[in-house]
Parts: sequence; C-alpha cells; structure tokens
Amino acid sequence: MEAGGRVDYGTARSPRFTSGSIASHVLVMTMTGAVGIMALFLVDLTSLFFLALLKQTAVTAAMGYASSVIFFALSVSLGTSVATSALVSRGIGAGDIARARGYATSSLLFALLSSTLVSLIVVLFSDELLSLMNATGQAKDLAQSYVWTVSPGLILFGGSLCLSAILRGLGDARRAMYVTLAMALVTIAVGPMLIFGLRIGIQGAALAAVLGYLTALCIGLHGIVKVHRFLDPLRLSGLRRDIADIWTIAYPACLSQLTVPLGNAYMTHVIAGFGDEAVAGFAVISRLMPVAFGIALALSSAVGPVIGQNYGAGHFQRVRRTLTQSLLMATIYTICTSLVLYAFSSDIATAFNAVGTANQEIVFFCSFIAISWIFVDALFIANSAFNNLGHPKLSAIFSWGRVTIGTVPFVHFGAEWGGWQGALVGNAIGAVVFGAPAIAAAYYVTSERVFLARNPPKKFPESLCTDTSINQDQVVHHADMNQ
Repeated sequence: MEAGGRVDYGTARSPRFTSGSIASHVLVMTMTGAVGIMALFLVDLTSLFFLALLKQTAVTAAMGYASSVIFFALSVSLGTSVATSALVSRGIGAGDIARARGYATSSLLFALLSSTLVSLIVVLFSDELLSLMNATGQAKDLAQSYVWTVSPGLILFGGSLCLSAILRGLGDARRAMYVTLAMALVTIAVGPMLIFGLRIGIQGAALAAVLGYLTALCIGLHGIVKVHRFLDPLRLSGLRRDIADIWTIAYPACLSQLTVPLGNAYMTHVIAGFGDEAVAGFAVISRLMPVAFGIALALSSAVGPVIGQNYGAGHFQRVRRTLTQSLLMATIYTICTSLVLYAFSSDIATAFNAVGTANQEIVFFCSFIAISWIFVDALFIANSAFNNLGHPKLSAIFSWGRVTIGTVPFVHFGAEWGGWQGALVGNAIGAVVFGAPAIAAAYYVTSERVFLARNPPKKFPESLCTDTSINQDQVVHHADMNQ
C-alpha cells in the first residue's frame, strides 16, 4: 500500500486489448505465442531427433509411447492455464485489478497441487498406461524409464505454464514467450550433452526436459513477482475462495485438453498393430505437426486474452472480429505450411533416419493429411472462444466428440480397410466432422443476440475483492510492461 491509500500493482494497468486494432493485437499475441508454443513442442521434436541419431527403432518408438503418457499429465496443466488466462484477462478487462491478482495467485497454487497429484498417478500407473497403447519389449522398458525420470518435472511445468498464462492475461506477450522459450533453449542445449556426452540415451532426454521446466518456472516467477508484482502469498484460504471459479473453467478445459493425448494414444494403439517402424513414424508425425503449425496453434491461445478482456469490457463487436480474423489467419497459414511439408516430405523423413514403414508414413502424412489441420485449428480457436465467453462445456463437448465419435470409428475402420494409411485418413476425416460444426457454434455464441442475452459483461462482486476500496483509478500506472 502506498501513501494516499493507493495500491501498487506493478505494471498492471488498464486493459490493452479493448481498444486499437484487433488484427494488430491478435498478430502480436500470436507471433509471441507461436515462439513459445513452437519452442515447447520443439523440445520434443529435437529430443526425438537426437535419439533418432542413435539409429535404434526401439528408442524412437519408446519416445512415441512415453510422450503420449506424459502428455496426459501436461493436459491438466494446460487446462489450468486456460482458466488462469480467462479469469485474469476478464478481471483486467472489467477494471478489477485486485480480483485478477487474487485469481492469479489461487490459480498458481491450484496448478502446483494438481500437477503434484497427476505426477504421482503417472508414476504409479505408467506400466498400465503403456500397456494400453500396445507397448511391449524393449520399447516399453525404455518408455517407462523416460516417464519415471521426467515425472517430478511435471510439477515445475505446471507452475511455469500457469505463470505464462498470467502474463498473457495481463497482455505481456513478450514475457509469456520467454517462459517457454527458456524451457526450450535449456532442453535443446543440455539434451545432446546428456544423451551423447554421458551416454545415458533416453534418460538424458528426460533429465534435459526437467532442467528446462525448472528454468521456465524461474523465468515466470521473475516476470510475475519482480516485474509485475502481481502475486499474493500462496494461501489455502485464497484457493478455497476461488476454487469454484477456477474449477468451472479448468474442469471442462482439462477434459478438452485430455482429448489430444487420448487421441494420440488411440492412434498409437492402432498404429502399433503395424509394428515398431509404424509407431516410430507416427512419433515423428505427432511431434512435427505442432512445430510446423505452431503459429496456427498459437492463435487459439492468442485469442483467449483478447476475447477475455473485450468480454469483460462488454465489447461485443470486437469479440466477433477477433474470432473472424483469427480463423482467417490460421487458414492461410495452414495452407502455406501444408504446401511446404508436401514439397519437403521425403527430406523430412530422411532427416529423422526413418526407414521402411516409418519413412512411407511420414511422406504420406506430409503429402496428403497435413492440410486437414485447417479443421483442427478451427476446433482449437472455437474452444478458446467457448472458454473465454462462459461456455467451457461446449469446448469439452466438441473436443470429446472429436476424440470419440470423430476418432475411434473412423480410425478403426480406416485401419481395417487401408492399413496405417487408412488410420491416418480416418483421423483427418474426424477432424473435419467436428472442426466445422465447432467454429459454426462459436459464431453462434458470439452473435449479438446470444452474446448480449446469455453473456452480459460480468463485473466481479466487490465482496470478492481482496481490497474493496480499490478501483481502477487507484491503480498505479508504471511504464509500459514491454519496455
């Protein structure tokens, strides 16, 4: 508390996204977010690349199995980050800085506790989870070794991802990017030393990931605590106060995020029926795609804070324009990237030492299936709109519909009729079947009639504020957060 009764909230200030060019806001948030997201998935891709240099199909397949298990745990953290960004950005948009700060603190504690629980579950049931994906023999043993080594780091990852979400909610895209970028740089730098220098193979890749998670947590804490001063002491009383609001968004968001590893796990289960080479090929595909389409994926994260702040401020037309411009950008980018993948499909397969079925699988996907990511992007963007406009259940419905009705029958019968090629085609068809209706539903909930009737601008109750005497005029405005 400062003299005159003013409270210092660091660089937190009036909402950044409720005025100015929507396209500019989306582009800046997307590009900085893309660096972060691509860096995050680049960690997996480069680890797989380094391990592929060992020229052991079992090791490459093990990474495919292990990463599917680990991503189950990461999905809980991703769901929590969705809730964090939505609640913080709404508070900023509504001018309730104190409440936004309270949500930021409670969300971080929730992220750390939930990540701890999930980490324990992954360790205890890793054998059963790997068996469900048809993992056997040496590939299964190596995968379990990776899971056991990296599991403690999942707690660090959960905290760092939540801190990055708080920074996005504040509009500080640059520092949010630093969190995941630092994680990637450390992992990529340390990985080869552990894999080849100490010759500990797949465990070296896991240890490098843990060191990356630790670095990311430190960078995130610096941005929130030192720069923005936007964190209260972590207390269970604060979590009890906010848990209902966090859980309302985090629960369906986590369910939505879980569909990604579930879909990959089912695909791995089906692909495993065609041998370790097929699993190795799918391991490369599942890590290459998020990196290749990182900018499009970043759009789904970028639109969240922009929609959230304008929702909090009650700006209907800006919310709708954000949705439209995001979808247009994602479509154009995906088409261009798919053409590049098609042109270099053989070179990509060769770079990962893919042989036999693995080589054919990578080339086939890059040539014919990658374009279907237009509908994956549409689903992700729609989910971001649902989560930030008070419709998180719609996000869960479309995501689970995609991973069940839109995946199991299409992939199963596709594999029966066309082998691993049919499985990939079936998965792409499922993306179309659910991606198109999801974006249509997003436009429906952002129509003027529905938006104003069902989603009136929400002001947080004064009784919930940590200091009811605070209003926006009392917030101390410092220099721009990006300087």
